[in-house]
Amino acid sequence: MRRTLLATTLLLATQAGADTPVLTVYAGDYFTSEWGPGPMIETGFEEICGCDLQFATGDLLPRLLLEGERTKADVVIGLTSDVTAKARETGLFAPHGQDNSALTLPIEWTDDTFLPFNYGHTAFIYNETTMDAPPASFADLLDMPDDVKIVIQDPRTSISGLALVLWVQAVYGEEAGDVWSKLAPKILTVTKDWSASYGMFTDGEVDMVLSYTTSPAYHMFAEEDFTKKAAIFPEGHYFMVETVGKIAQTDQPELADAFMAYVLSNDFQRMIPTANWSLPSALPADQWPEGWAQLPLPEKVLFYSEDEAAALKDQAVETWRNALSQ
Repeated sequence: MRRTLLATTLLLATQAGADTPVLTVYAGDYFTSEWGPGPMIETGFEEICGCDLQFATGDLLPRLLLEGERTKADVVIGLTSDVTAKARETGLFAPHGQDNSALTLPIEWTDDTFLPFNYGHTAFIYNETTMDAPPASFADLLDMPDDVKIVIQDPRTSISGLALVLWVQAVYGEEAGDVWSKLAPKILTVTKDWSASYGMFTDGEVDMVLSYTTSPAYHMFAEEDFTKKAAIFPEGHYFMVETVGKIAQTDQPELADAFMAYVLSNDFQRMIPTANWSLPSALPADQWPEGWAQLPLPEKVLFYSEDEAAALKDQAVETWRNALSQ
């Protein structure tokens, strides 16, 4: 009798699980990493959707280009404006259906397909207890001794690495090749992704790491470690915005629409600073967590539109590759 009751319970549970709709969200590898926001977003959305949100992580754009209309994604989260032009060309995405006037970005945003969920600025991070004289400008960084070791990310595989070559391009233009030649002796290695780079920095293997102006916040608020700083340069910092897009052929259109609305909700936006360690796209600064409004941020923001980034990135990457291969 007891065995029959257990079998019946398991069968009902299995049927209930089978009836739960699944929303498949493609995301970058970092989303489910130690520093990623995936688990909090999953928990928060599942509390209101009556569904099972499942992240499928990996290289977003290459995967979408490979799968095309066979993609299993309902929603894609994490594409930056530096690659959305290529993503848009696939024809896979539908209008996001949300009100852009709710956004609080430092730039105007009119795109009705890719909806920003966070933003930040590229920056080099250092430890003030081990670096006596951090660079006060990009020019200072170039003039630092060659025994200062930096780790950066590959612009061909990393959104932050791509942002760096565009940052150099935005500041120095046709002189970008000379800039990379000066930086090359200081670059200890180039990693495939941000997580590998940042791990080297926290392990003390390098003096500086390419990351974001908000990276010190993780150490400050999660670890009570106030030694990690972002070097703020007067030449300006490259602006990065990550977006979320709805797949037009999703078989879960209502859930996908609900997720897009959730992205702009206060619940989602309030978790971004401490779940993604970046700035929320639709939350005024006076509603950021305590201490966040005091983070040093650049006065000058550099940004290429989607079309400008698409036109410049191949040249910028080739300039980087040529200089570092010497």
